[in-house]
Amino acid sequence: MKMKKIVLIFLSVMVLGRLTSVSAQPTGWQNRQKVRENLVTLRLLRLTQALDLTEEQAARIYPVINRIEKEKADIQKQMSADIADLRRLVNEQAPREADIDAKNRKIKAARESIRVKDVELDEFLEKNLTTVQKARYLLFQIEFYRVLNDRLDRMRMMRNKPLPAKKK
Repeated sequence: MKMKKIVLIFLSVMVLGRLTSVSAQPTGWQNRQKVRENLVTLRLLRLTQALDLTEEQAARIYPVINRIEKEKADIQKQMSADIADLRRLVNEQAPREADIDAKNRKIKAARESIRVKDVELDEFLEKNLTTVQKARYLLFQIEFYRVLNDRLDRMRMMRNKPLPAKKK
């Protein structure tokens, strides 16, 4: 139990450190990458709490989750570039269908690769969690992403909300 608290404190410090780190103005992609890393770290922290992971489980699970998330991020980075290329191709005066078809296939393959990575993670966790932890993981996934979507929706609404008029 004491080790679990140490792990949670360590992860909390990592999340806070990443959130409060001061650096030069990063590019849009670097911002997205940092947000993605912070979400993965937050998810690991919450996952540890929700599943009540043992030290041994955490030591086995964390490296696999980190590896898979990094691989997915790399795939998504390339897919984003391909989507931008596809937009450019579609908007050309005389789009070449062969080029568009090739980009379509590449994007679909990337999406499939991400799905395969998600299945790989699920299979790994299936082998390394107890029955109760598997059920908690399923519930955790649903709740974590529901809350995340709710918060993102609220942030979008606030961003699009007009500012109150200043009093003179």
